[in-house]
Order: sequence, then structure tokens, then C-alpha cells
Amino acid sequence: MLMAHPAVLTGLIRQYETLRTLHAEDGGPEARQRLDDVAYTLCVVTGTRDVDAALIAARHQLPGAHTEDDSLLPSA
Repeated sequence: MLMAHPAVLTGLIRQYETLRTLHAEDGGPEARQRLDDVAYTLCVVTGTRDVDAALIAARHQLPGAHTEDDSLLPSA
């Protein structure tokens, strides 16, 4: 599987988080479409089908990622 460059992953994660915040505040159709586009791109570059899984996968591919991420551990 091809791996996206860390700079691309970082940019996509930042865009997604920013757009999610804008959508929550504004909710305009342009922000929603862009959010959907970035979520789709994250899924494609990480080989996942769900944006939450894509975000986890993208963060794991970044330099300095820990092998044991607490987001994968069951909640107490």
C-alpha cells in the first residue's frame, strides 16, 4: 500500500479539524461539502472507510507516533 507523505496527512488532519469546527459554528453548505471532501480524502489515503478510523490511521503514520495510542484502548 502506498503511504501518504506526513506533510499531506498533517494538512488533511488540520483541515478536517478546522472544517469540523466551522461546520459546528456555521453549518453552511460550502463548509459541509469541504468537510465531506476532506473526510473522503483521508479515508482514501489511509485505506479506511470511516473518518474516525482514517484519523487514527493518519496519526499513527506520522513521525513520532506511539505504537500504543490510547485512542485504541477500551474506555474504563
